[in-house]
Amino acid sequence: MATAAQWIQGARPRTLPAAIAPVLIGSAAAYEMDAFRPVNALLAALVALFLQIGVNFANDYSDGIRGTDEDRVGPLRLVGSGAAEPSLVKRAAFGAFGLAMLFGLVLVIITQAWWLILVGVGCVLAAWGYTGGKNPYGYLGLGDLFVFVFFGLVATLGTTYTQAGQVSLAAVIGAIGTGLIACALLMANNVRDIPTDTVAGKKTLAVRLGDKHARESYVLMLAVAILLVIVLAPAKPWMLIVLLLIPASLMPSWLMIAGRRRKSLIPVLKQTGLINLGYAALFSIGLVLSHGF
Repeated sequence: MATAAQWIQGARPRTLPAAIAPVLIGSAAAYEMDAFRPVNALLAALVALFLQIGVNFANDYSDGIRGTDEDRVGPLRLVGSGAAEPSLVKRAAFGAFGLAMLFGLVLVIITQAWWLILVGVGCVLAAWGYTGGKNPYGYLGLGDLFVFVFFGLVATLGTTYTQAGQVSLAAVIGAIGTGLIACALLMANNVRDIPTDTVAGKKTLAVRLGDKHARESYVLMLAVAILLVIVLAPAKPWMLIVLLLIPASLMPSWLMIAGRRRKSLIPVLKQTGLINLGYAALFSIGLVLSHGF
């Protein structure tokens, strides 16, 4: 039976910044429009966190029963390692999805934006379909698109909308930026797993691109995310503060390009998660300081 520590590790806490970052950016964009709602922001954060945890457990379960994780290098997988029964991990996934939907329903009731229920259902179906079901799209190389859309665009713009009732250019730029960094985190994970995924028939985008181009795409995604704030600089000069992330991005980028051993890529996951949080913090600070500039 898995220990509490193993369950926590199985939830993959290093991926959770990808859930918090879009909520920070979306809330800052709402603040800039004089529409910040702290309760709504908290609910959005809980929805994003439990969706991310649910995705992690769902991937653990689905990859585990398919045998994809039998020769895995990286964080513990509960099913693949035999630490937990598949049925328990599946229940944990749906429990997390249930909590996400519960907090999402409260947010919908507060905002009266009932159409967001369809968005929430879509998020859960997409989260499960990533590696679950008969034809998981994560095995077809579409997982990165899911991450960009749901953990970038939907999470950020949804947060802004549930507070301000509208979105802004800053929210869109921030959504694209954090979505790209989340995709970079997924790419770092999938580059490390190219050998085992290839054998298991899991054709992630990293597998399809090949080792060299997949590594290069990681660097490109970070670069575009950070430099995109230049679009906002003429009207919001404080947004250039995001460029302070460039030095912090050099080490993980170098590891992705030069690190040939699979284990050497493990630290990149944590570093990329921190970059996403740093991006969200600096982007939000830039919006707040530019407010009324």
